[in-house]
Amino acid sequence: MDFRSISRDPHAFQQPVTPEDIEAIGRRAFGSAAQVTSAVELGGGMYNTTFRIAVDSLEEPVILRIAPTSVQQFSSERELMRNEYATVPYLSPIAGLVPRVLFADWSQEVAGRDWMVQSHLTGVPAPERLGAYPRDLWLGFFAQLGEITARVHAVRGGHFGPVAGPGHGTWSAAVIASLRAIADDLGRVGLDAADVRKVADLAGEHHAVLDEITEARLLTGDLWTVNTMLYPEAPTPVITGVLDLDRTLFGDPAADWTIRMACAKQDERTAFWDTYGPRDTSPAALWRSLVYEARHLGAIRLERHRLRKDEGVRDTYSALADVLAQLT
Repeated sequence: MDFRSISRDPHAFQQPVTPEDIEAIGRRAFGSAAQVTSAVELGGGMYNTTFRIAVDSLEEPVILRIAPTSVQQFSSERELMRNEYATVPYLSPIAGLVPRVLFADWSQEVAGRDWMVQSHLTGVPAPERLGAYPRDLWLGFFAQLGEITARVHAVRGGHFGPVAGPGHGTWSAAVIASLRAIADDLGRVGLDAADVRKVADLAGEHHAVLDEITEARLLTGDLWTVNTMLYPEAPTPVITGVLDLDRTLFGDPAADWTIRMACAKQDERTAFWDTYGPRDTSPAALWRSLVYEARHLGAIRLERHRLRKDEGVRDTYSALADVLAQLT
């Protein structure tokens, strides 16, 4: 087998697997006689370990994603791969854009980790291709992203919170639980979480504002340019695929990471709103958006700690202080 893995620091979050693990996965997913002929680890992702593998019995390569070990996972990010698997039936409105799940194994009998095999999407990662287009053509890319996001947000759920659970009966309960889980994770790694806990307390005091959201809609959780694929030869940007929908949840669409990113700058991304639709700018919606921003900043703090970006961790404290000043 042609095995190529990325060399990383022994203490890096993403931990390697062995060629023997890959071979065992191939046999489990595709039969005892299957042989993996090549396994090439892909960069770009920061959470799962991802390989493009070729199997002798398959005409096309497939993607193997291997989750972190259970002990590595924060409680606020618990079993993200299982959450993505549970989301698949809800993604039918964009089924042509997401990879098909070919096999999933939660037994942890191979490599001691969850793993999933998916179809290989056509196209190239948007970060590698979008910059080759003139910026005026980026408008079309963001308009497509708005249309895709609108289709996802139109899907209704039966509870609030992560798709795979735990589910909550109200949106405020889901938001508060998420904030407290993030704060607990920050405390466990030795970071000050008083600001996140203060936001959770404010969310509890003003839960009625959050509970104006009575219909749970599907949120992508992490969709933006880095998680899209583009057709390599098109004269204008054409989205061919959407990846890594493992942070999905049911709740207020305004709480989605995609909405945060679409609001971040007044540049080509404003075309997102042409297809997505207008934003709610009522006082209640603006207050909720501050709570959502605090939640995003708490999650960003955890991620930057995981990636050992100390300056980035420090930056989240001043940013969240600004949010708290507006909330109070």
